[in-house]
Amino acid sequence: MSAAAPEGYDPHAFEPFAVTVDLAVFTVRDSRLHVLLVERGEAPYKGHWALPGGFVLPRESAGVAARRELAEETGLSGDTVSGLHLEQLRTYSDPDRDPRMRVVSVAYTALVPDLPEPRGGGDAAGARWWDTGLTGPLAFDHDRILTDARDRIGAKLEYTCLATAFCPAHFTLGELQQVYETVWGVPLDRPNFRRKVLATPGFVRPAEGAPRRTGGRGKPAALYRAGDATTLHPPLLRPEGRTT
Repeated sequence: MSAAAPEGYDPHAFEPFAVTVDLAVFTVRDSRLHVLLVERGEAPYKGHWALPGGFVLPRESAGVAARRELAEETGLSGDTVSGLHLEQLRTYSDPDRDPRMRVVSVAYTALVPDLPEPRGGGDAAGARWWDTGLTGPLAFDHDRILTDARDRIGAKLEYTCLATAFCPAHFTLGELQQVYETVWGVPLDRPNFRRKVLATPGFVRPAEGAPRRTGGRGKPAALYRAGDATTLHPPLLRPEGRTT
């Protein structure tokens, strides 16, 4: 039950506006960074691709609405959606960002391994994973949100051990480097990357067993597994002057 308005306060004196949520959910597939998009089934932008999202209901928090809309529009199971770590990105409040009315959106982002194939649901005509380099113009201001979200998840790899989640249980440093290059969108110097990874406490641990040959005439590549750390000290920073 909502509290009564304070005496002398008239809520009708202010123009109403809506609050929505938008989600930029990323994963790595076939050595390429992919984002989850839905095909809009209703106006405005019917038939255009967009980030999953929708209106926050009167008795919902933005976080609850984000998970509900993600499940409804993509067909991902409730267990899958509830298990995602969604990070609040920022609020988008330009007055003309939505042609229907004044709409303020709270955006969330996540970088997650091993997500299933989505399917359209709710007011979404379809849903699929898109290579981030092939998305084309998105509905509303979602291109801007997508750019901001990609920069945020790039920063996550600088300060956390998230990249190891996209590698096999036992992986080479070359495979780990490929994850960074995929998300950051830049090539990295192999000896420098190797030196930084091995110098970061708890990032990776040597894996027991025979080393694996990765091809060519070089030495067999040593295998590693994820270490016990969750954050990187010092951080593994992107090359200066380069961004995703």
